[in-house]
Amino acid sequence: MISSVSSNSPAAWQTDYSQKPPVASTNNSNQDVQKDPALKTDDSKSTGDKKTGELSESDLKVVSELKQRDAEVKAHEAAHLAAAGGIATGGASFEYQQGPDGIQYAIGGEVSIDTSPVAGDPAATLRKADTIRRAALSPAQPSGPDMQVAASATAMAAQAQAELLQKNQDSQNGNKNQLGTKIDLSA
Repeated sequence: MISSVSSNSPAAWQTDYSQKPPVASTNNSNQDVQKDPALKTDDSKSTGDKKTGELSESDLKVVSELKQRDAEVKAHEAAHLAAAGGIATGGASFEYQQGPDGIQYAIGGEVSIDTSPVAGDPAATLRKADTIRRAALSPAQPSGPDMQVAASATAMAAQAQAELLQKNQDSQNGNKNQLGTKIDLSA
C-alpha cells in the first residue's frame, strides 16, 4: 500500500495482492502420496525440504501458483525500484509464504520512496513529482495504492506549478516596478 507522508519521511509501496485469492497451502502431501503411490515419481529432484516427486498434485499446483506469484511480485517491485531512481530510500522488501516444497515464495512486497516536496524549490518539486508518478505507474498492472500515489504526485505537481507561476508573476511585477521608477537625470 502506498502512503504519502509530508516532511522528509519515506512512503512505501506495498503491492496490494488482496484482490488475488491467497495461495492455498496444504499439509497433507505425505498422506496423498501414501494413499496413491502413483503420485510419487522416480525423477524427483530436491527443491528444499521435499523432493518435487514426493509432492501431491494439489501441492504441485500450489507450488506452481506460488512460483507465478513470486515472479509477478518481484517484477512489480523491480519496476517501481527502477523508475524511482534516487527517490528510493532502499531496496524492495518482500513478504514470504513457505510452499509445500519448503521454499519461501514472495507473495507481497514494497518499495520505500521519499514523497516529500523539495523545500523552497518548486521546479525541483515538479521534477520529483513526475518521478514519483512515473515510479507509481511503472508496473504493468499498477495496484490501487500505486494509483493513489500517482494521484498524490499529480496534486504535488499542481501545487509546485502554481508556486512556479506565482514566482514568475512576482518576478515580472518586480521588474515592471523597477523600470517605472527609474529616472534619468543626466543632461
